[in-house]
Amino acid sequence: MSFDPSATSAFYTTGRGAVVARLLRQRLLLLCPPRAGLAVLGIGHPFPYLRPYLAQGGRPGCVAVTLAQAGPVAWPAEGAGLSCAAEEDSLPFADLSFDRVLIVHGLEAAEAPRRLLREVWRVLRDDGQLIVVVPNRRGLWSFADGTPFGQGQPFSPSQIARLLGDAMFRIEMRDTALFVPPVQWRMVLRGARAWERTGRLLAPHLAGVTLTVAGKDSYAAIDVPVGVRARRRQVMVGSG
Repeated sequence: MSFDPSATSAFYTTGRGAVVARLLRQRLLLLCPPRAGLAVLGIGHPFPYLRPYLAQGGRPGCVAVTLAQAGPVAWPAEGAGLSCAAEEDSLPFADLSFDRVLIVHGLEAAEAPRRLLREVWRVLRDDGQLIVVVPNRRGLWSFADGTPFGQGQPFSPSQIARLLGDAMFRIEMRDTALFVPPVQWRMVLRGARAWERTGRLLAPHLAGVTLTVAGKDSYAAIDVPVGVRARRRQVMVGSG
């Protein structure tokens, strides 16, 4: 499936994109507060969400899933030089390299999500955390084609649970976000916080995205897929 990193970058320069980034950052920081010295890896398009970890002196990386012929997207000025290209099932990092791995706009665009998650399992430290943000299959944002949340494959919470279990992860925490409708109307965007509070209370299953925090399950049975290897795709990866 196609993935356009330039369009995703452009989305986050809009007023709607800024509201989305702020809302998701708030939930991510509540789930996994930054700490000084963490080695953090981002996968997908995590640029708007890694800034708090940069500020804490961590060593962030950035991975953006894209077609092989697509060029890299530019990292913000404060993180320049922290990205590179790689295959989604062959990350260029040593085993046990990172304390946290954040996947945003990545899993739904991956051709081989289970292989990607197993690579994440390899580079994540034994006591590390994986944070996965994906479009919710029931949410309105998964139908918003003009946003990065309307691209790729949305997931239900149960589908994410099975996918993580297959990749030898155990779920530690769950959360939801983006109850504000995926419109560009200023009046709606200005009331985004009220939409979030009301949606979380009255209709949590209709959230635009789900957030899942998982740890490595070292005792899980390994279910290695068999068959022909999928066509490989380049991703953007990096570490500082």
